[in-house]
Amino acid sequence: MFMADIAGVRVLYTGDYSREEDCHLCAAEIPQFSLYFNSEKMAKTIRRLAEKTLEVGESVSGLLVKKAFTCQIMALDDLHVFSQLSTENISQRITIAYNGAFGVLKHRLKQIFESVESLPDEESEGPAFRVHERLTVKYESEKHISLHWRSDPISDMVSDSVIINILLILILITSYC
Repeated sequence: MFMADIAGVRVLYTGDYSREEDCHLCAAEIPQFSLYFNSEKMAKTIRRLAEKTLEVGESVSGLLVKKAFTCQIMALDDLHVFSQLSTENISQRITIAYNGAFGVLKHRLKQIFESVESLPDEESEGPAFRVHERLTVKYESEKHISLHWRSDPISDMVSDSVIINILLILILITSYC
Protein backbone atom coordinates (compact mmCIF):
# COMPACT_ATOMS: atom_id res chain seq x y z
CA MET A 1 0.00 0.00 0.00
CA PHE A 2 1.38 3.44 -0.91
CA MET A 3 0.24 6.97 -1.68
CA ALA A 4 0.61 8.21 -5.27
CA ASP A 5 0.03 11.63 -6.80
CA ILE A 6 -1.75 11.12 -10.16
CA ALA A 7 -2.68 14.22 -12.17
CA GLY A 8 -2.69 16.38 -9.05
CA VAL A 9 -4.93 13.97 -7.13
CA ARG A 10 -3.51 12.03 -4.23
CA VAL A 11 -4.47 8.39 -4.51
CA LEU A 12 -3.95 5.53 -2.06
CA TYR A 13 -2.86 2.47 -4.05
CA THR A 14 -3.67 -0.90 -2.48
CA GLY A 15 -2.32 -3.79 -4.52
CA ASP A 16 -2.77 -7.23 -3.07
CA TYR A 17 -1.38 -9.29 -6.00
CA SER A 18 -4.65 -11.14 -6.46
CA ARG A 19 -6.83 -11.58 -9.56
CA GLU A 20 -9.17 -8.83 -8.41
CA GLU A 21 -8.78 -5.37 -9.85
CA ASP A 22 -6.60 -2.97 -7.92
CA CYS A 23 -8.47 -0.49 -5.81
CA HIS A 24 -7.70 3.24 -5.95
CA LEU A 25 -9.06 5.38 -3.13
CA CYS A 26 -8.91 9.16 -3.09
CA ALA A 27 -7.22 10.54 -0.03
CA ALA A 28 -9.49 12.26 2.45
CA GLU A 29 -9.03 15.94 2.99
CA ILE A 30 -7.47 16.11 6.44
CA PRO A 31 -6.74 19.53 7.88
CA GLN A 32 -3.26 20.12 9.25
CA PHE A 33 -2.99 19.80 13.01
CA SER A 34 -0.26 19.49 15.59
CA LEU A 35 -0.08 17.91 19.03
CA TYR A 36 1.52 19.49 22.07
CA PHE A 37 2.59 17.41 25.03
CA ASN A 38 3.33 18.63 28.52
CA SER A 39 6.64 17.04 29.51
CA GLU A 40 6.02 17.70 33.19
CA LYS A 41 5.20 14.58 35.19
CA MET A 42 3.34 14.47 38.47
CA ALA A 43 3.24 11.58 40.93
CA LYS A 44 0.81 11.43 43.82
CA THR A 45 1.71 9.94 47.17
CA ILE A 46 -0.88 7.53 48.47
CA ARG A 47 -1.74 5.62 51.66
CA ARG A 48 0.99 5.85 54.33
CA LEU A 49 3.15 8.30 52.38
CA ALA A 50 0.19 10.68 51.95
CA GLU A 51 -0.44 10.89 55.71
CA LYS A 52 2.41 13.38 56.15
CA THR A 53 2.41 16.74 54.38
CA LEU A 54 5.74 17.36 52.65
CA GLU A 55 7.57 20.66 52.67
CA VAL A 56 8.93 22.18 49.46
CA GLY A 57 12.19 20.45 48.52
CA GLU A 58 11.64 17.54 50.93
CA SER A 59 12.28 14.15 49.38
CA VAL A 60 10.07 11.09 49.66
CA SER A 61 11.15 7.47 49.40
CA GLY A 62 8.80 4.80 48.09
CA LEU A 63 7.77 2.63 45.21
CA LEU A 64 6.77 4.36 41.94
CA VAL A 65 3.78 2.68 40.27
CA LYS A 66 2.73 3.75 36.77
CA LYS A 67 -0.81 2.72 35.84
CA ALA A 68 -3.03 4.09 33.05
CA PHE A 69 -0.97 7.27 32.48
CA THR A 70 -0.86 8.11 36.19
CA CYS A 71 2.05 7.84 38.58
CA GLN A 72 1.70 7.02 42.25
CA ILE A 73 4.34 6.71 44.97
CA MET A 74 3.54 4.32 47.79
CA ALA A 75 5.30 2.71 50.71
CA LEU A 76 6.54 -0.81 50.04
CA ASP A 77 4.25 -2.09 52.80
CA ASP A 78 1.21 -0.81 50.84
CA LEU A 79 2.06 -2.78 47.69
CA HIS A 80 -0.23 -5.69 48.58
CA VAL A 81 -3.22 -3.30 48.77
CA PHE A 82 -2.86 -2.11 45.15
CA SER A 83 -1.65 -5.30 43.50
CA GLN A 84 -1.66 -9.02 43.91
CA LEU A 85 2.08 -8.94 44.64
CA SER A 86 3.30 -9.69 48.10
CA THR A 87 6.63 -9.18 49.78
CA GLU A 88 8.14 -11.67 52.18
CA ASN A 89 11.26 -12.06 54.25
CA ILE A 90 13.12 -15.26 53.56
CA SER A 91 15.17 -16.87 56.31
CA GLN A 92 17.85 -19.16 54.99
CA ARG A 93 19.72 -21.94 56.73
CA ILE A 94 22.45 -24.22 55.50
CA THR A 95 24.16 -27.03 57.41
CA ILE A 96 27.69 -27.89 56.33
CA ALA A 97 29.78 -30.92 57.23
CA TYR A 98 32.73 -29.40 59.08
CA ASN A 99 35.20 -31.38 61.16
CA GLY A 100 37.68 -28.58 61.77
CA ALA A 101 38.12 -26.49 64.89
CA PHE A 102 35.36 -23.91 65.38
CA GLY A 103 37.93 -21.40 66.68
CA VAL A 104 39.96 -21.69 63.46
CA LEU A 105 36.90 -20.72 61.42
CA LYS A 106 36.13 -17.77 63.69
CA HIS A 107 39.77 -16.59 63.54
CA ARG A 108 39.79 -16.86 59.72
CA LEU A 109 36.57 -14.87 59.41
CA LYS A 110 37.85 -12.18 61.81
CA GLN A 111 40.73 -11.64 59.38
CA ILE A 112 38.29 -11.01 56.53
CA PHE A 113 35.31 -9.22 58.08
CA GLU A 114 35.28 -6.11 60.27
CA SER A 115 32.62 -7.45 62.60
CA VAL A 116 32.70 -11.00 64.00
CA GLU A 117 31.06 -11.11 67.45
CA SER A 118 30.50 -14.07 69.78
CA LEU A 119 26.92 -14.73 70.84
CA PRO A 120 25.96 -15.62 74.40
CA ASP A 121 25.31 -19.34 74.95
CA GLU A 122 21.72 -18.65 76.13
CA GLU A 123 20.82 -17.16 72.75
CA SER A 124 22.42 -19.82 70.55
CA GLU A 125 22.39 -23.14 72.49
CA GLY A 126 26.13 -23.66 72.05
CA PRO A 127 29.11 -21.83 70.55
CA ALA A 128 28.07 -19.33 67.89
CA PHE A 129 29.09 -16.03 66.41
CA ARG A 130 27.58 -13.36 64.18
CA VAL A 131 29.30 -12.03 61.06
CA HIS A 132 28.56 -8.45 59.99
CA GLU A 133 25.42 -8.46 62.17
CA ARG A 134 23.74 -10.41 59.35
CA LEU A 135 24.86 -14.03 59.46
CA THR A 136 24.92 -16.40 62.44
CA VAL A 137 27.36 -19.33 62.42
CA LYS A 138 26.46 -22.06 64.95
CA TYR A 139 28.43 -25.07 66.10
CA GLU A 140 25.88 -27.90 65.84
CA SER A 141 28.09 -30.94 66.55
CA GLU A 142 31.63 -32.18 66.05
CA LYS A 143 30.86 -32.79 62.39
CA HIS A 144 28.40 -30.00 61.49
CA ILE A 145 28.01 -26.24 61.59
CA SER A 146 25.00 -24.24 60.43
CA LEU A 147 24.62 -20.78 58.94
CA HIS A 148 21.46 -18.70 59.40
CA TRP A 149 20.59 -15.41 57.71
CA ARG A 150 17.71 -13.30 56.37
CA SER A 151 17.95 -13.17 52.62
CA ASP A 152 18.90 -9.88 50.99
CA PRO A 153 21.69 -9.08 48.52
CA ILE A 154 24.29 -8.13 51.13
CA SER A 155 23.53 -11.01 53.51
CA ASP A 156 23.62 -13.46 50.60
CA MET A 157 27.01 -12.09 49.58
CA VAL A 158 28.34 -12.41 53.15
CA SER A 159 27.00 -15.97 53.42
CA ASP A 160 28.61 -16.93 50.09
CA SER A 161 31.94 -15.60 51.33
CA VAL A 162 31.68 -17.51 54.62
CA ILE A 163 30.73 -20.74 52.82
CA ILE A 164 33.73 -20.39 50.50
CA ASN A 165 36.01 -19.87 53.49
CA ILE A 166 34.58 -22.95 55.22
CA LEU A 167 35.24 -24.99 52.09
CA LEU A 168 38.81 -23.61 51.83
CA ILE A 169 39.49 -24.58 55.45
CA LEU A 170 38.15 -28.08 54.73
CA ILE A 171 40.40 -28.36 51.67
CA LEU A 172 43.43 -27.33 53.76
CA ILE A 173 42.52 -29.83 56.50
CA THR A 174 42.17 -32.72 54.05
CA SER A 175 45.36 -31.84 52.16
CA TYR A 176 47.47 -31.96 55.36
CA CYS A 177 46.00 -35.26 56.56
